[in-house]
Amino acid sequence: MIRILIADDNALMLRFLRDALDRHPGWKVCGQASNGLEAISQAAELNPDLMILDLTMPRLNGFQAARTIHTAAPDLPLLLFTHHLSQPLVEDEARNSGFRGCVPKGSYPLLVAGIECLLQGRTFFSSAHASVVPVNEDRPPEIVE
Repeated sequence: MIRILIADDNALMLRFLRDALDRHPGWKVCGQASNGLEAISQAAELNPDLMILDLTMPRLNGFQAARTIHTAAPDLPLLLFTHHLSQPLVEDEARNSGFRGCVPKGSYPLLVAGIECLLQGRTFFSSAHASVVPVNEDRPPEIVE
């Protein structure tokens, strides 16, 4: 069973992620955090197999939390799940913060694809336009090994 830790300050998004990920065969949400400091604490306490973080969280944002988590657990795959991928340099900052991938909110198929790539030891950075371009099941988003 793959244990996934989720961090988002939006209670509805946390509930959606928990419900959606728990329905996926072989995945289980092991915990959740509503701010960056909780995310760091939960990552250390729960030792998940993968972690999904929002960017705009209180106390510490996703980049700040990711840097701390990545320093403490460099092998833990971190996936950024955010509405802010259209902003310039977000993917670059995500890479520099320790994220191995980033996915736009609103695209469950890209979220699943991103998780699967990270679990295979690869990185997953979808284009900044992935949230407005329909997902083509025959052509996956950019996958970088």
